[in-house]
Amino acid sequence: MPETLFISDLHLSEEQPAVTGLFLHFLGERAREADSLYILGDLFDAWIGDDDPRPLATGIKAALRALSDSGVRIFIQAGNRDFLLGHDFMAAAGCTLLPDIRVIELAGAPTLLLHGDLLCTGDRDYQQARAFLRSEAFRSDFLSKTIAERRAIAADYRRRSGEATSLKAGDIMDVDQETVADTMRRHGVLRLIHGHTHRPGIHDFELDGRPAQRIVLADWHPDHGALLRVTGNTIETGAVLPPA
Repeated sequence: MPETLFISDLHLSEEQPAVTGLFLHFLGERAREADSLYILGDLFDAWIGDDDPRPLATGIKAALRALSDSGVRIFIQAGNRDFLLGHDFMAAAGCTLLPDIRVIELAGAPTLLLHGDLLCTGDRDYQQARAFLRSEAFRSDFLSKTIAERRAIAADYRRRSGEATSLKAGDIMDVDQETVADTMRRHGVLRLIHGHTHRPGIHDFELDGRPAQRIVLADWHPDHGALLRVTGNTIETGAVLPPA
């Protein structure tokens, strides 16, 4: 029976080589059993452009291409950390870039996929920054800079983002339930899958008198990763562990 896998929030970086190694092991082994793999944002902790020559970037592209060449379909959504992922990367990696919001048929029902940051509307400062960073003006200006300049800007942004996050209440950075409900209504779904919040769980609730479900994917760590596995009408979570 065809199997679909979902992962998110790996935050791959040179500072966390164990996570990169775990992901490469996953791509070379477990992921090859699947029909499709969806990566719902923040594959990388930072992405400065598809022309990034770092070994991390080129190595991940090669591993994804090998998985794609083996027959597994790979779909990637950009996250808040790697929103500059573009079509050049996807072409080299054999992947399909998804829009910020995508509805697919899954386990017998239309299912909404997104990274999750759009649902955190309580964090107004972030939403304003997101709109600016996703603008064509910012993209064109940033990508016109040298690789070294972009790396410096990205490092400074990550530092300031971490400082700002540490000062915010946890509920501000979580999803807003009204926004969740409105988004699901707008797209005509009763199931939603997202990442971003690093608060994994399966949340059942009622939407206009009907049973609805929000599935939150877990982030990855050096000693374990997480996935959502769908076969037929069965949805279950699973773990990705380092090789023995």
